[in-house]
Amino acid sequence: MYTKRVFPLRGMLHWTRRFILMFLVISFIPVFLFDVLNWKWLHLPWLPIGLLGTAVAFMQGFKNNASYDRLWEARKIWGGIVNASRSWTIMVKDFINNDHTPQQYADDEIKTIHREMVHRHVAWLTALRYQLRQDKPWEEHLKTSKQNKEYRKSFDVHEDEIPLEEAIDPYLSTEEKAEILAKGNRASQLLGIQSRRLKRFKQQGLIEDFRHMELTNMLVEFYTLQGKSERIKNFPYPRQFATLNHYFVWIFILLLPFGVMDAFESIGSTFLTDMLDHEHHDAGIFHSILDLLGRHFVWLSIPFSALISWVFYTLELIGENTENPFEGGPNDVPITNMSRGIEIDIRQLIDDTEIPPAYEWRNDIVM
Repeated sequence: MYTKRVFPLRGMLHWTRRFILMFLVISFIPVFLFDVLNWKWLHLPWLPIGLLGTAVAFMQGFKNNASYDRLWEARKIWGGIVNASRSWTIMVKDFINNDHTPQQYADDEIKTIHREMVHRHVAWLTALRYQLRQDKPWEEHLKTSKQNKEYRKSFDVHEDEIPLEEAIDPYLSTEEKAEILAKGNRASQLLGIQSRRLKRFKQQGLIEDFRHMELTNMLVEFYTLQGKSERIKNFPYPRQFATLNHYFVWIFILLLPFGVMDAFESIGSTFLTDMLDHEHHDAGIFHSILDLLGRHFVWLSIPFSALISWVFYTLELIGENTENPFEGGPNDVPITNMSRGIEIDIRQLIDDTEIPPAYEWRNDIVM
């Protein structure tokens, strides 16, 4: 997640500079053939290209809206995780006590139980975000395309740098750690361990039926939020729409110079010719300059074609890099930062010690 108010134009141009060069070359070739080699037949009317551009713009808008919906839904899910985590911690702190057990536990033992349950919840947050950062086949462009590989060096993705085993080690016992690492869905297994511990506390009289039910309902809520996150992670933006949109954008980009070239040629042969017709008093150097501009005005179509192509393709890239909000890109929901924020918050609620500091991020990109 980029945190500044305006994304710098310099950064955007640097990210897309290879495509800008490609668009300039694509725009240069037909103009060279048309004006230098005198292939005057090499042009297309603007009307069909304009209709194609309109269709591409509608499809592009549909894709970007859908990508933003996926991003915003993911943010709402993790907002729910933040709220539910605080509620869980307060319930653990207030519900698990000596009020309903004939066997009185020492205050230190009760605090140890609170700490155990909260630390295991932090382990669940950690395991979940690691699962959501795993690569999917439709996300490979993030690490394979040159512009993304280069840009990726400017921000940190902790899940790529620290293995899960090391990340969850401070929060779990050796037995629990071995148990969950032997399973596929580690986050689900951790919620299962939480449920098992609640059952044990109920048998010991540390919580009575109603409070046990409320705590269990919170675990159900965590399962629900986890499932919603997994739904977005495991179901991509429909590839048929994404692929066709990509093809249509490129068809438009390849045809665009022929239509823009024709339009600029018309300008050069009509508007500037009319200006020359009004120059009755002198046919000297000014006349020669205008005549030269009129005959070669078509070359101005190159920067305009490249500019239009850049606008359409940059919108395509932004939609493509936004549609997967957990993939580990700069447009992601910052689940790593949110997990650390939740950890600090809930551990302070139980007066825990050795609480880690908030993450520090580079280049205004929070992950």
